[in-house]
Amino acid sequence: MSLFRKKEEKKPVLFEPESEEPVVHKSICTGETTVGFAHRVSGRYRDVRKVSSEAEIEAFCREVGADPKTIRTIY
Repeated sequence: MSLFRKKEEKKPVLFEPESEEPVVHKSICTGETTVGFAHRVSGRYRDVRKVSSEAEIEAFCREVGADPKTIRTIY
């Protein structure tokens, strides 16, 4: 085992813009914030990653081509 790990390459975030929208999900129980996608018809949420700051939310928005000012927050 090596003391130094290779930096993991970020995989592109894949989603279907026709049927999914990027959203911020906040837990009402724990306060944890994640970003992911909500299906436009069923509302089903698909988690991508945990975030801990507005900068991380903005980075997610840049990755998926969404406007950080208009991204919806679900609970």
